[in-house]
Amino acid sequence: MSKSTRAINESAGKPAAKAAADAGEAEATPHQQHGVLREYFESAVVTVIMALFFMTFVAQAATVPSASMENTIYVGDHFLINKFIFAPGPPAPFLPQREVRRGDIVVFKYPAADNPDPEVVRYKTYFIKRVIGLPGETVQVRGHEVLVNGQPLPEYAVAVRDPELGNDKAEFRHLVAPAPKKDEPYTVYYSPATMSAAARQAERLSPDMKFGVGAPFRVPEGEYFVMGDNRDNSRDSRFWGTVPRSLVVGRAMFVIWSYDKSAPSSDAPVPFNFIADFLNNTRWSRIGTMIR
Repeated sequence: MSKSTRAINESAGKPAAKAAADAGEAEATPHQQHGVLREYFESAVVTVIMALFFMTFVAQAATVPSASMENTIYVGDHFLINKFIFAPGPPAPFLPQREVRRGDIVVFKYPAADNPDPEVVRYKTYFIKRVIGLPGETVQVRGHEVLVNGQPLPEYAVAVRDPELGNDKAEFRHLVAPAPKKDEPYTVYYSPATMSAAARQAERLSPDMKFGVGAPFRVPEGEYFVMGDNRDNSRDSRFWGTVPRSLVVGRAMFVIWSYDKSAPSSDAPVPFNFIADFLNNTRWSRIGTMIR
């Protein structure tokens, strides 16, 4: 074979080989795409499972729709619930678990059979209150004073008036009161009328309060007596009784975001009004605040 014939054959063979290689790549592409899609799917499934496990057993985000815990927790606070700390069963010594303590702010499923709010569903709707009485203890509420086993609780009672309402109604918003320092008792809030009645040794209590008001009430075993920090604007154990341990979801940890829905909206055009509202109505100082 001459050199010219060999060169022609080699030059003709190169495109053929390249075409064969391209065909091989084309045949492998669907398989490779299937492998990539499968990897994405498996990663998504694992992520969802981990997220569900985290939300079920470790922590979960929640928000506060009512003012029953102001000024400790504001309406619009989004916070993280530590669900692991009160996990069922005896606490393991090597894990960050413990029993519920007095003063803990706990999230629980609403326990009572009746409630005036139709949106509240028994055993489903989450409530948040502060633990006042432990199992087996005796709780008695007299005016703004709370007695446990005959001894007054070391909590600060502060009279506050809503400046927007200008009256004694206890629909508080962003109450101005001193916050307790570390290792000091928590603060609870009453209207001036309640504090005045207490000073006169008079009772200013709702007739709907059935448990622990006036007469001592013994907390059943395995249950807790809870109250809101905004005492004149909180439907709690005084109204519907105690919370079984099985309904306690976890402990409130810290604020991850806080948005003031009552603040005025921006007049900026869409979609800039959303950005402006987010920036202006977010309570930036609340983010990261520990709930105690």
